[in-house]
Amino acid sequence: MNSKRIDRTGINRILVRSTNWVGDAVMTLPALEAVKENFPGSIISVLAKPWVEPVFRSHPAIHEILIIRKGGGAFTGLGELLRVIRSVRKRSFDLAILFQNAFEAALISWAGGVRLRAGYNTDGRGVLLTHSVARTRDVLDVHQVEYYLSLLQRLGLKTVKKDPVIHLSTEERAVAEQRLRDFGMKDGAVVVGLNAGAIFGGAKRWAPERFATIGDRAVEEWGARVLVFGSAGERQIGKRVIRTMSQAATDLCGRTSLREAIALVSMCDIFVTNDSGLMHVASALNVPTVAVFGPTDQVATGPRGQRIRVVNHRVHCSPCLKPECPTDHQCMTGIGVEEVWKEMQDLRNDF
Repeated sequence: MNSKRIDRTGINRILVRSTNWVGDAVMTLPALEAVKENFPGSIISVLAKPWVEPVFRSHPAIHEILIIRKGGGAFTGLGELLRVIRSVRKRSFDLAILFQNAFEAALISWAGGVRLRAGYNTDGRGVLLTHSVARTRDVLDVHQVEYYLSLLQRLGLKTVKKDPVIHLSTEERAVAEQRLRDFGMKDGAVVVGLNAGAIFGGAKRWAPERFATIGDRAVEEWGARVLVFGSAGERQIGKRVIRTMSQAATDLCGRTSLREAIALVSMCDIFVTNDSGLMHVASALNVPTVAVFGPTDQVATGPRGQRIRVVNHRVHCSPCLKPECPTDHQCMTGIGVEEVWKEMQDLRNDF
């Protein structure tokens, strides 16, 4: 079925199926805002995995976040799948917009009785969609932010090119400020965030020892206080950064929820990071961000915003998009500390 325009009349309740990775979820935010702008009187519910729910919390376009808890394969656990379908059916949605590309997303909206179901025709799910959009080459060659906006455009909806924005409450910011004081940081101190992890795989990771050198230099030259970010699975990477540094730093790896980490990232004056979910979080918070890229494509998934610097070395095999490097990892090992430090200095001088 070819894509066709959405008839906007009679649409009061909308279900949006989120993507499943933090960075991808951040990149859907402009499209999510466009949905609200096209249907200003509608009630929008987002269906998301629990680990990306914090990205959407407090967003003014969203009325409700529904959680789908189990996953890992083509289908979630049958019991959870049925629970979600019942939850969707109970809400009598008029329209589902599926940013997630999986068959399961279409199945849930179809079985949940959603009247209009729109998404890219991926994963053999076109038969379950009332508005099936072809994922053509021109769609695949743009940044992911535009990829999600293109879905709406092909449904006849109006979009505006914009960068992602994450929203925090005043209370969340106040709590983060108090935590910095608890860490012994004085008001007005330069706060530098380091994110040496990347869940995708080791190929995305610049050496922890180089992050440590950056941290030491920020302390020595700027009098900065350094926060080391990472998930529970990245604790060992964080410890390598801390152990290698000669100056003091605060290790946050595995010690915050994602929402707490988002609030603390918002307190940073500069954030230095691999290509990761927190990279997109920092840029969506308008935090000056230096991103180190290697095997991935900054044109497709780079951070968006005015306060961004990307450092990368293109080699003959990049972007390979592989989680682990099968050869010499030159795309990352070739990036020196001086290059990253220069971008940090330029960002600080500019902003």
